[in-house]
Amino acid sequence: MSCDGPDCEKALENLYVFLDQEIDGASCDEIQAHLDDCSECLNEYHLEQVVKALVGRSCTEIAPPPLRDKVLYRIRSVHVEIRTETST
Repeated sequence: MSCDGPDCEKALENLYVFLDQEIDGASCDEIQAHLDDCSECLNEYHLEQVVKALVGRSCTEIAPPPLRDKVLYRIRSVHVEIRTETST
C-alpha cells in the first residue's frame, strides 16, 4: 500500500468491509468516490477482489457436521472472565 493521505488511509482501512458490502451507504459512497479518483487505491481494491475470489474458489470443502456443531456450540458459549488484581 503505497498511497498517502487521510483519504487513502480511510479508504484502505475500510476496504474489506467495502468489498464485503458490510458498510453503511454514506461510507460506501465515500469510498467509491475515492476509488474513482485514486488509481493506487483502486489497484489495491482490484487486488483484494482477486484474492477474495481466489479464496472463495479454494474453500469449497464443507465442514463435517460434528465439527460444525462444535464450532457453533463454542460461539454460543463464549464467556468473559474478569479478573481484578488486589494490591498487597
